[in-house]
Amino acid sequence: MKIAGLVLAAGAGRRMGTPKALIRDADGVTWAARTARLLTEAGCSPVVVVVGAAADQVRAELTGEPVEVVEATDWNEGMGASLRAGLRSTDAVSEAVVVLPVDVPGVTVDAVRRVVDQAGDDALVRATYDGAPGHPVVIGRRHWDGVIASARGDEGARGYLREHEVVLVECSDVGDGVDVDTVGELPPGHG
Repeated sequence: MKIAGLVLAAGAGRRMGTPKALIRDADGVTWAARTARLLTEAGCSPVVVVVGAAADQVRAELTGEPVEVVEATDWNEGMGASLRAGLRSTDAVSEAVVVLPVDVPGVTVDAVRRVVDQAGDDALVRATYDGAPGHPVVIGRRHWDGVIASARGDEGARGYLREHEVVLVECSDVGDGVDVDTVGELPPGHG
């Protein structure tokens, strides 16, 4: 089964004061590159990175990475715009896509693999952390049109997932699903 990876990295990071895609981890790697590498290591192919705010800077940070870069020109609308752009650009042979926002640095390869184990062309799978829904999310190809039609604002696929049966996969033993929005929430060594 071919599973694509989709990194949502288009936001301006207003609460952070900078686009989160450009934040660097303790090794000096941007979150955009780190997230793309994580999906690649978990076996996703192709990996698509959606850029928007600071698109040229983020694109430059991805030079040499084995990714496809897609620009969401309407990125300012919110995560829904990034999700739509990414799903529309994902190759025609993938049966599912793993969606991972760039601002969840505690997600691990093991967490991605765990949700991918439930993937299929009709799958909707979501990681949970101590029972709370998080990322990554697997969206089977049969759901792409529905997600594209419903993804608006900062909701992304949330509304679509609420209306459909979703397989929940607990990942708190292998990762952390905390969405980092402010400088005060950054893990040590990141910035």
